[in-house]
Amino acid sequence: MHISWLDHQDAPISTDDLAAVGVYHERLEVGAEDPQPALDRIKRDRGYVTQDIIELRPDTPNLAAIGDRFAGEHLHTDDEVRYVLEGAGIFDIRSADDRWIRVEVAAGDLLIVPAHLHHRFFLTERQQIRCVRLFKDSAGWTPVYRQSAPADAAQ
Repeated sequence: MHISWLDHQDAPISTDDLAAVGVYHERLEVGAEDPQPALDRIKRDRGYVTQDIIELRPDTPNLAAIGDRFAGEHLHTDDEVRYVLEGAGIFDIRSADDRWIRVEVAAGDLLIVPAHLHHRFFLTERQQIRCVRLFKDSAGWTPVYRQSAPADAAQ
């Protein structure tokens, strides 16, 4: 995982800035051992009841439309949990002072964006990511878009 401020990439930032808004990160090495026991622990500790795998690739039908759906600033009423198996992605997450924190995740990163935290998601130039998703409700979730985003939301 690599984190930076989107507006001042040279300014110091740490996982404490993510923790301040409830974002959780854990590193689970891919291929080193079966990640399921760690995922089961997280499910048990945090109340997740179901999991699935999502994969986006350059040849995924309607990839641009799928990406556009999550590029706008939004939140969910359930946590957004991603354990990256392959590829990479970018989460922009609102900080406590409403600035963007850019979080680049790659294989082995487990990231939990808590419910009701504004964020957005992009694929990297490679346009490929494969993740395990965890949910508290078997129905999953849908994005709730921010009505009036700050002026820097277009960055």
